[in-house]
Amino acid sequence: MTALTSPEHSLIEIAADQPLLAQVERWAAINSGTRNLKGLAAVAGELADAFSVLPGELTLIDAPGVDTVGSDGTITAIDHGQHLHLSVRPEAAVRILLTGHMDTVFPVDHPFQTITHRPDGTINGPGVADMKSGLAIMRAALIAIEASPMASRIGYDVLINSDEETGSLSSAQLIERLAGSKIAALTYEPALPDGTLAGARGGTGNFSIVVRGRSAHAGRNPDDGRNAVVAAADIAIQLTRARSPTLSVNPARIDGGGPNNVVPDLAILRVNFRPASSDEISRAKAHIDAVVANAARLHDVNIVVHGGFNRPPKPIDPGAAKLFALVKAAGAALGLDIGWRATGGVCDGNNIAACGVPVVDTMGARGGAIHSADEFLLVDSLAERAALSALTIFRIAERGHL
Repeated sequence: MTALTSPEHSLIEIAADQPLLAQVERWAAINSGTRNLKGLAAVAGELADAFSVLPGELTLIDAPGVDTVGSDGTITAIDHGQHLHLSVRPEAAVRILLTGHMDTVFPVDHPFQTITHRPDGTINGPGVADMKSGLAIMRAALIAIEASPMASRIGYDVLINSDEETGSLSSAQLIERLAGSKIAALTYEPALPDGTLAGARGGTGNFSIVVRGRSAHAGRNPDDGRNAVVAAADIAIQLTRARSPTLSVNPARIDGGGPNNVVPDLAILRVNFRPASSDEISRAKAHIDAVVANAARLHDVNIVVHGGFNRPPKPIDPGAAKLFALVKAAGAALGLDIGWRATGGVCDGNNIAACGVPVVDTMGARGGAIHSADEFLLVDSLAERAALSALTIFRIAERGHL
């Protein structure tokens, strides 16, 4: 702590003094699974009230519908919750972006709904780590910044979207727009329990491949049919041949088929790709095109591919390296040893980095077992990470650059 100036000491005291745990408990008690529009509306209202203490213009933005392919092959637009946007001092010379998400992976009927305090200093509950705690930390840091001498020097946009857990398809354009002209971005996904941050990330792409064949009697005239399930299975096998150490391919599900005595005329293959580089995205796209064209010809079926690569890979480029170094230095001033490592997971940090903006995307609390009923938050990391964020933003404002 000896490296801290007097204004920095005051800054971290204000950040740590915010009602972090109470906010996490309140927000995590509201089910806000991505498809739970009522729950998302409730938590959006809570967040709007909480963030309204900051200056600037706060709006709740209606999300556009997102096309999805149903199990019958039809395409429908799925509604999403509103996205929260707060704009503060857009005229400032130094501007940053802070992002988080209000949705969780737990639907309204999921059995994991309650919060439990454990003797080991953790709490277990839906979204306590991913990422209701991150939102509380973001707010605390910004309140501290607004009380500091650096407030007038920095402008920021806050985006809290409602669809991160399903790929940010309704908020991707908003993320891209807000990332423009920012010198850096911080995203509040949880750090690992030991405080390690996510460094480089791979990308992801999700596809629904609709195969339409021809039905026929399985016993009387099977050769008159064109088996869509067989074609979809063949596509799945052929797609996996593109696997490499830098590209994973996961055919996850085939919808379709019917009675055993009918040649199925419809199948939908769901498949996920995880590319480590933009070159692998290009290779995967070419492979998909070739496999689909060959399957259509071989099985005499019609095939339509829906989806795409919605999260580009996120390397540690020179700008990101500078931002990570700044966060590490801020951590050292607080007595924290901040490290990072590559991960296969994806988040909105991927989208931000694709805009050319340096981003550290695990500025949230320390926790683990996310996306499961064992999800936990280390309570003592709330004040710690609020101080880290506040000091990082303060020093960006003070320096005016990374």
